[in-house]
Order: sequence, then C-alpha cells, then structure tokens
Amino acid sequence: AGKLKTDRPAYDIAVLTAIALFAAYSAVTGLESMDIMNPSVLNGLLIGAMLPFLLSSLTVKAVGRAAFHMVEEVRRQFRDRPGILKGTEKLVRAGCVELSTKAEHKEMVVPGVLAIAAPFLVGMLLGPDTLGGMLAGTLITGFLIAVMMANAGGAWDNAKKFIEKGEYGGKGTPAHAASIVGDTVGDPFKDTAGPSMNIFIKLITIVSLTFAPLFVRYGDIIGRYLGF
Repeated sequence: AGKLKTDRPAYDIAVLTAIALFAAYSAVTGLESMDIMNPSVLNGLLIGAMLPFLLSSLTVKAVGRAAFHMVEEVRRQFRDRPGILKGTEKLVRAGCVELSTKAEHKEMVVPGVLAIAAPFLVGMLLGPDTLGGMLAGTLITGFLIAVMMANAGGAWDNAKKFIEKGEYGGKGTPAHAASIVGDTVGDPFKDTAGPSMNIFIKLITIVSLTFAPLFVRYGDIIGRYLGF
C-alpha cells in the first residue's frame, strides 16, 4: 500500500505536466483540434500508442540482462574465492555495484534515444499534426501502462510476502513457488518500467515542444515529397 500510495502522485504529476506541455505545443504549432478521421492524426495516435509498450519491453528486458550479469559476477566470486562460502572471506560488493552501474547506463541508451529520436523523426518526416496525434497516444497509453504496472507489480510483491507469513500453506508450497515467479516479474514492473514511463511521457513532450517551430517550417518531408 505504501508503494502504491507513493507512486500514484508521481504518475498524476507526470500526466498533468505532459498535458500542460501538450497545450503549449498546440499553441506553437497552431494545432487547435485533432480530427481522428484525419489520416495524419490517426497515424500519429497509432504510433504514440505503440511507444509505451516498446519502452516497457526494453526496460524489462534490460533488467533481466543486468540481473544475469550480476548473477555471473557473484558466481565468479564464489568460484575464485572459496573462502566466501566458508565465512573466511567477504564478498566484494564494490564489483557488484560497479557492474550494476555500468549495466544501468548501457541499457538505458536505447530507451533514451527512443524518447528523443521518435518525436523528432515523426515531426520532421510526417509533420506537426502527426506528432500531435503521437503525443496524445503516448500520453493515454503511457499513463494507463504506468498505473497498471505499479498496481500489478506491487500486488505480486505483496502476494509473496503474504504467503510467506503462512497463508495458502506458507513457504515450500506450489503457491509460494508461483508467488516467487510473480515477484520476479513484479519488481521490474513497479520499480523500472512503471516509473520510467513518467520520464518518457514528459521527455517526449518536451522534445516535441522544443523543436515545434522547426517542425512547422520544415516538417512533413514525406507529405511534401509525395505531394499530399
């Protein structure tokens, strides 16, 4: 409950910030309304609705890869320093922390590039109308995914704790084994993919607003090339 109570205001603030930035983008580009029957706007909505799912998959897979490297590092230390298991040597935590930090920076390159490149490419190639639809699609699906992941991740995490207190047979039961799987999936949901959606929603809107004058003047390259 504490986790959900802490995350909910953050998601609300991210959405309100994105709405304010989207209003500023509409004012700069002269986008007074969006007609979903307009192919440009509809294309943008579909692209924007897809991006949060892509970001979520990238972040969850990144957690899995980083965790695998961490496991390999711990196994290496156990193998190279047998005294750790006997209690005569200590685990070198600095190596684990360094590995985790490097993995974090490396794995966030692609999501960061996605948040910056997507609005720029859409604005330049398809125009400000399509980008406006993309922002709307990203805002709607991104908020829903963020809330879902926070709720689901927190529920799975607390389900394991609940069973470990003796409910449904306690530890060592099939229910406990299933809860461990749920907790393994829930942690990256509530601690990585969900919170990263806040940053993604705001960043993609900020980039769009920053380059909005450029999109108005030079955007829609594909449309002008095809004569639309």
